[in-house]
Order: sequence, then C-alpha cells, then structure tokens
Amino acid sequence: MKNRFAEDIAEGLAVFPKKLSSKYFYDGKGDKLFQKIMAMPSYYVTRAEFELLEQRSAEIVKALGPSNHLNIYELGAGDGTKTILLLKALEKAEKSFTYWPVDISENILETCRLNVLEVVPSAEIKPINVTYEEALNYIEYDEFSTNLIMFLGSNLGNLNHPQAIEFLKKINTRMRPQDWLMMGLDKMKSPAQILAAYNDAEGITRDFNLNLLHRINRELNANFDVSKFIHWPVYNPESGTCNSYLVSTEEQEVTIGALNKTYKFTDSESIHTEVSQKYNLPTIEWLCEMSGLELKSVYTDKQELFYECLIKNLE
Repeated sequence: MKNRFAEDIAEGLAVFPKKLSSKYFYDGKGDKLFQKIMAMPSYYVTRAEFELLEQRSAEIVKALGPSNHLNIYELGAGDGTKTILLLKALEKAEKSFTYWPVDISENILETCRLNVLEVVPSAEIKPINVTYEEALNYIEYDEFSTNLIMFLGSNLGNLNHPQAIEFLKKINTRMRPQDWLMMGLDKMKSPAQILAAYNDAEGITRDFNLNLLHRINRELNANFDVSKFIHWPVYNPESGTCNSYLVSTEEQEVTIGALNKTYKFTDSESIHTEVSQKYNLPTIEWLCEMSGLELKSVYTDKQELFYECLIKNLE
C-alpha cells in the first residue's frame, strides 16, 4: 500500500493542476476525524442515510426478496453503523447472509466487525482490506446464493460522472441477473446546506483535508508546512458538484524525501483533494443507462435529503 501511496502522490503533484486522492484521507487519525465529521450537526449526509435505513430497511429487504443465501459486499463499509440497520432487518425477516465489508482502512474494518457483532451476534463477517476496484475480484458466485453489492454514503460521489460510469460498468460485469446493486446517493439541495456540510465552523473538515499533508510528511519523509495551506470547498449548484482544495498561502517549495523530489507551489496554487457529487433522479437514471444498468426502486428519508437506490443489470 505504501508504494502505491508514494506513486499516487508523485503522480498527483506532477500534473497541473495538482491533485491528491481523497482515498488517502483515511489513516488512523483520518478515520477518527471522519467519525467526528459524521457526528457534526451540519454534516447531514450520514444522519439522513441512517434515518432512511432506519425507516425503510424492512421495505428494502422485501424488495430484494432473496429466497436463498445473500452475500453482501459493501464497498467502503466504514464503521458499519448504517449497514447494521439492514442486517437487523434481514435477521428479522429470517434471511441468511454473509457480510463482506470492504475498506482501505484496516483499523475501521475491525471497528466495523465489532460493531456488527455487538448488534447481530450471529452475523457471518468476512472483512476485505482492499480498494473498491480490487474488491470486485473477491466476489464469489454459486447457484444457491444472491449477491448484493452495496455502495452507501454517497461514495460514488467521490467520482466525476465519466469515472462513475466507468466504475459502474465494472460493477455491472460482476453482476448476474439475480444480483443487486444498492447505492446511497446524496440528493441535490440548497447550496448553503451542502456547503455547510463541507465547511464546518469547528474546522473538522479542514483538519481532515490537511491531515493528508501530515500523512505525506510522516510516511514519505516530506516537509509540508501545513500552516501554509488553507482548506477551500466550493459548490456548483448547476452541476451538483462540491470540490475541495488545499490552497498554498504563499510561494513555497516542498521536498518529499521518499520520492527524492521537490515540488514548487506558487502563491494561491491549489491541490484538488475531493469531489462530492450530488444527484437528482434524471442524473441517476442517466448514469445507470450509460452503465448498462436499470434503476428499479428509489427510497428517500422523510426530509428527502438522500436517496437509496436498488439497481439491476439489463438482462
């Protein structure tokens, strides 16, 4: 993982404009900061999806209708808090299942495993510590089971539309006619409400982004002066895209020892760190169509802040 980390950092800082992948936010400190983000009053995303699953999981289980064993592969499982609601509904409906949580963070996978077992002690759990794309190669098939690929938390929103279509096409190749894809997607809404979720007054999201520079310093022997960068999120209501940047506050040079390279930053030069795409139903239907998939059912919470989508491939 460390070699890939170094390669991706080298590649991202060598291009113009500079960019770093948000998947590297999640080291030990990053995991803890993200848990704090999810608990913030302004960060509605987790709360809205939790309430949706709390209210609608029984309906979703009925719609899935597995008559045989269900293999659940969750891409980016996190701490499993939301997924537990669906697992409880499956248990109540007396449906057998195996849960395969996937996450790039080994720490958070162990937290997820313990959280699930605390609430659903009988659950069979098989954690997978790889990236989303690598996880698709771990999917197992047999004639006596149905596979459910879960992609909650609006994680698809970390990809722009062309990237999302490419990834959904890969998921499609791993699905049989009886299998399902379940995606949680953040709904387009008031620009002020969206921007507040990524620019909290407490500065937790700022620290979450800046922690990536601390991680590069620590793991790649770099000398980023983190105090000379600011966090800058922007939201475009036309495209539904929220982008986050780290912006250099002065002209400076940064050396990364592990790469044996020095990178120059001009005053106000940015590093793109994250995209958080928001969706409406026509966009979701278009993404499915472009990926050879079909949107079957859509669920939302009472405040209509979030979508949970059940999707199949086109037979």
